[in-house]
Amino acid sequence: MSRAVRTIGVVEPGRPEILDDVEPEPGPGQAWVRTEWSGVSAGTEVALVRGTDPQHRVGWDPDLRSFGAPGTTAGYPVRGLGYMEVGRVTESRTGALAEGALVAMAYGHRTGRCADPATVPVIPVPDDLDPLLGIYLAQMGPICVNGLLHAAAALAGHAAGVDDGVRDRHVLVTGAGVIGLLSALLAVQHGAADVLVAESSPGRRAVAAALGLATVDDADGAAWLVVKERWRHGPGDAGADVALQCRGHDSSLATALKALRPQGVVVDLGFYQDGAPAVRLGEEFHHNGLAVVCAQIGRVPRGMAGAWPRTALAAVTLDLLRDRGRDVREHLVSDVLPFEEGPRLLGDLAGRRLPGPPLQAVLRFDAG
Repeated sequence: MSRAVRTIGVVEPGRPEILDDVEPEPGPGQAWVRTEWSGVSAGTEVALVRGTDPQHRVGWDPDLRSFGAPGTTAGYPVRGLGYMEVGRVTESRTGALAEGALVAMAYGHRTGRCADPATVPVIPVPDDLDPLLGIYLAQMGPICVNGLLHAAAALAGHAAGVDDGVRDRHVLVTGAGVIGLLSALLAVQHGAADVLVAESSPGRRAVAAALGLATVDDADGAAWLVVKERWRHGPGDAGADVALQCRGHDSSLATALKALRPQGVVVDLGFYQDGAPAVRLGEEFHHNGLAVVCAQIGRVPRGMAGAWPRTALAAVTLDLLRDRGRDVREHLVSDVLPFEEGPRLLGDLAGRRLPGPPLQAVLRFDAG
């Protein structure tokens, strides 16, 4: 038995559309979730719309976990985009999910989902939270918390807590998109000595400033010098303790490396579709003994998985949203539009037809 749903997918490169799809009827231990909100992750989704992601360009071997031969190239249509959903439980066959409950999940821009809490994270959205902000609970917020965990593991060891990579440390955040801004707010909340956001866009620097974050213009690639002059620790020792690199451009990774103090760490949350030719590994990386670690949401640092399931990452996100939710709603959520307009938005983003792309677009689903 199945149930009809609608989903935003990609028919062929450059053609996002609303597609008809199906979900299984809820069985024992499962529930039906009717979508109310879905956040757009522009970078990830636009890559799939354009076909520029590496799975489509060069192929992926899931066993060897390597790109290129002998991997298989992904094809079209892509039947689902997105990972930031909030929905209402309308039918339940499990005691874990009460009918009427609002939950956060990561299942894409689709009108409904058969949810099985035994196999996928289903995060309750509490009554004291603006329900739209639930889009950050299941995946986007955990991405940022995982960045802090990787900083903690690199700087304080794998028994460390989420605070230990940033508390009393000087933290540079490169990129003032949603991930960068949430990561910067998390660093502040978890006790950083100072946080500085490097961003080339005046509009995004203005958003960071409205959130109470100090900023520096990195349009000319010179932000690293401001960082070194701001944080002087001693002779031959200036710069950030840790950089949270949150922009998918190699120039930002180059800035992050250049801005670190000796033996500093870049925690990289970026995704470089075009490679990273601007990164010079024979310069500061080598002479200052630096490290780069990738914080990818598919895994927390080795040895920390038991203590940090997705629900724990979501709980840290919820603490931030309870503390700063009003500001996040006002300054990060830039566009709210009907589900039916999602393909047009994604097509305009992929075609670079928008003069100022939204910081955080959210799709609204009508009840029914």
